[in-house]
Amino acid sequence: MFRYFPTNYVWNLSVDLAIEMGARIGEIETMCAPLHEAAKQPDAEGTRAFREAWVHMADRLCELAEEDEACGRLLSAGEKYKRASVYLITCERMLAHDSPGRVELYKRLLDTFEKGTRLAGDNCERVEVPYGDGHLSGLLVRAKGAAERAPLLVQVNGLDSTKEMKYFVGLPSWLAERGVSSLVIDQPGTGEALRLHDMHAVYDSERWASSIVDWLETRTDVDPKRIGMEGVSLGGYYCPRAVAFEPRFACGVVWGANHDWRDVQKKRLQREGDFPVPHYWKHVCWVWGAKDIDDFMQIAENVHLDGVLDRIRVPFLVTHGEKDTQIPLAWAQRTYDQLVNSPKRELKIFTEREGGAQHASFDNSINAGHYIADWVAEVLGGRTHL
Repeated sequence: MFRYFPTNYVWNLSVDLAIEMGARIGEIETMCAPLHEAAKQPDAEGTRAFREAWVHMADRLCELAEEDEACGRLLSAGEKYKRASVYLITCERMLAHDSPGRVELYKRLLDTFEKGTRLAGDNCERVEVPYGDGHLSGLLVRAKGAAERAPLLVQVNGLDSTKEMKYFVGLPSWLAERGVSSLVIDQPGTGEALRLHDMHAVYDSERWASSIVDWLETRTDVDPKRIGMEGVSLGGYYCPRAVAFEPRFACGVVWGANHDWRDVQKKRLQREGDFPVPHYWKHVCWVWGAKDIDDFMQIAENVHLDGVLDRIRVPFLVTHGEKDTQIPLAWAQRTYDQLVNSPKRELKIFTEREGGAQHASFDNSINAGHYIADWVAEVLGGRTHL
């Protein structure tokens, strides 16, 4: 794990995630070198300084991109806009939900991401999936060289990630090379669903997952018999739950098991385990629509997989980092052990040898991500070679 701020796990996590999304080390040095003292300050003060530094770099890149556009150099402009959106994603994620200007910052990162991927010619289309009286926003990445109806992997966020973050880390592009499409979704409690539409997380993830499958079944470019699901971090709870109660999914993958999130919360009340974001308790109350911590802890009582996983009768891959300090490794074993009716279950622990040993492989995602992409391609009928 790269530790730019030796005493601050949350800030190190943010920097490492930015690197995994494509940040450049020289720009990281420019942004972070002045922040060592701020990293020791209380959440509100420290994150304010973090935001200012990272927004300033995004501003600089957007100015350079505009200069490229004026010269007709759209590919160069697109790359700079994409990297600017990485820096906006990183600092927006660090803010308290009620921080002044957060919604405006979030809307800016969406616009910057869209402009960057469009000018760069990325294989990425924004889509909207009907859900209730509204919609869930997603990014569709199409399989390369696939038949008319391609297999597809639905990918969902954890507690504090977004569809743009998951797109940049790379699993959709790795799958596309293997003949598998991707739909990366901001499900309730994350991304646009939470920030712009006030949709809070729900423990019965099949509620929104079934709507996603309904929509995918209407598309002529998706094979309805080959739709899988992957979840990262807290998605390691959402995904198994959804696959258990939505039998149309053809497989499941967790990138970081999260078998008993209620227990994790009880431990965190005792200051056990690392927090993923500053102002953690305010954040989880916001995500789940809780009035206060007591209300949140009541909601969290439902967020576990005991008594659920024996319903799964499709292939399932459980992955976990050997040195995960957020979610104990034992929960990955528990998930695997309870997949008693899966015809092809696998437990893969990522170690320092291959990288990705930290939580959800944020320390080094590429080898772990390729392992997942290969497994999905083999199960859903993609390819693992040219």
